[in-house]
Amino acid sequence: MSRSTSVFNKLEKAGRYAEDTVLMLILIGMILLAGAQIFLRNFFDYSLFWGDDLLQLALLWLVMSGAVAAARTGEHLRINILAQFVPRTARPWMYAALHVFTAAVCAVLAWQSVLLVLESVEYGDTLFGELPAWAAQLVMPAGFGLLAFHYTVRCLSEVFHGLRRRPAHGSVT
Repeated sequence: MSRSTSVFNKLEKAGRYAEDTVLMLILIGMILLAGAQIFLRNFFDYSLFWGDDLLQLALLWLVMSGAVAAARTGEHLRINILAQFVPRTARPWMYAALHVFTAAVCAVLAWQSVLLVLESVEYGDTLFGELPAWAAQLVMPAGFGLLAFHYTVRCLSEVFHGLRRRPAHGSVT
């Protein structure tokens, strides 16, 4: 295994562990909170006034974390019609170009999310009465930033593998 492949594998493994942990904690928290809300409503005619809002916010975090995990494993929604028309030897380059485009879009969304968070800080927006809204909104720049990171790594991996698959100069394939 080459050194660059080892670095890619270590980066991917660390990211996988962190993202899976976040997904698991959010999902468990949502299940417990939703269960508590149902129990309290059915047996005590009471509910946590902040419970539904927190579940909505947790759903945003779960969706962003899930998108990052899906992009990491390549299980995201993808329309792969173009690959049928591109020669097999050129596909790594096609995928690299697609990953660059996706990373660029995610980077723009991350930047715009940063601007949203900064605006929220400036205006002093709050959630649940006292929680600064920017703390909950951090998932957007973090999520889009991680998506941009994953697609950049995928692009570099495709380019690296594409270069390795190229035939030697002068050989016939």
